[in-house]
Amino acid sequence: MANMLNLGILASGRGSNFQAIIDEIEAGSLPAAIKLLIVDNAGAYAVERAKKHAIDYLYLDPKASPTKDAYFSAMALELKKRGVELVVLAGFMRIVRKPLLDAFPNSILNIHPALLPSFPGLHGQEQAVRHGVRISGCTVHFVDGGMDTGPIIIQAAVPVSPADTEDELSERILKMEHRIYPEAIRLYAEGRLHVADGAVEISGYEMHDSYIVNPPLGNRK
Repeated sequence: MANMLNLGILASGRGSNFQAIIDEIEAGSLPAAIKLLIVDNAGAYAVERAKKHAIDYLYLDPKASPTKDAYFSAMALELKKRGVELVVLAGFMRIVRKPLLDAFPNSILNIHPALLPSFPGLHGQEQAVRHGVRISGCTVHFVDGGMDTGPIIIQAAVPVSPADTEDELSERILKMEHRIYPEAIRLYAEGRLHVADGAVEISGYEMHDSYIVNPPLGNRK
């Protein structure tokens, strides 16, 4: 049994992955405790989720810091004060800077709605639809100084129909995000993730079939 892992969550918007993590913790299937939610947007709905589940939260205004590095230094300080061991980006719409990376080496996770290294950056789902791919998905990875460039931990693939809109594909991918993000955190909590030569090795792990391909699309009208 893994030790209880202290999490810090960063979010900018609705925080649906934040909710998925909360649900797994409350179900007793994820050995973790959320010590702090930090948002960079005062109107982020993730705050309402934190209130509902009695989770400490903090709005850090980016405009209140003289530089981007100062902003992330302040963030690192708040997380460290609460004993956070793993930082989880849940729809956090900023590139993480060096002060936070240095404070949490190989201990910051992100989830991206595409099969990296394809379609990094914004609107990965729209990019997939526009390029006519037949398989897309989502990726959990460690965060480095680039945009969606860190070592890949776990991926899930979903089918793409030629008739899909960006919203339809986004919804299908999001369901898988909610499954694999808590799984990646669980693997971290169990000490089974090891970064070597820019790649992640997972000790004693067999990928679950449901993370390979989502159920078929079925007939479409």
